[in-house]
Amino acid sequence: MDIRPSLALPPGLRLEGDGIRLREWSTDDVLALVELYDDPEMARWTPVASPFDIPAAHTYLAEAFAARAQGRKAQFAITTDGVVPRGEVLLFRNQVDERDVELAYGVGAAHRGQGLASRAVRLVSDYALRHTGARRLVLCIEEGNTASRAVARATGFTLVDTEPVLRMSRGREVPLQTWARTHHTGQPTD
Repeated sequence: MDIRPSLALPPGLRLEGDGIRLREWSTDDVLALVELYDDPEMARWTPVASPFDIPAAHTYLAEAFAARAQGRKAQFAITTDGVVPRGEVLLFRNQVDERDVELAYGVGAAHRGQGLASRAVRLVSDYALRHTGARRLVLCIEEGNTASRAVARATGFTLVDTEPVLRMSRGREVPLQTWARTHHTGQPTD
């Protein structure tokens, strides 16, 4: 019996609620990706290329589309209008325990402080808990990333008492704390 959660989500999936509209990336989003990810804070806390330029955005999108087609990952632009990306939220199978689905997120510098990450994480979490078969959702966050820790708390995730997860980022091993959520807390979003 396969206990791994399914990331075979419907194509063109869009989620909407709490003033947020999540949509999948398109090839028209190259410049928006550069605006979002070519930022010192994104470089500090995420494994994306830095500097993040147009070639990096093309590579990023190609990898996102391939991972989506293979059912390994789903990546959504965070928008308020269904068009202009203000950040991103991702769903993928956790590397530590395949029964879990992991989330990651980032919001562009010009859009921080508006609650976009919390609303997007809550929206995609509620959907994922209902539709992927995951045992739980997890966030892996660096201890010093106070903004992401605040998002985790605000969206119903709790810090798990386990050894840090070690991941490579820019040639260095980074310890990440695991935060987990196991239940649906909001209104239906699909």
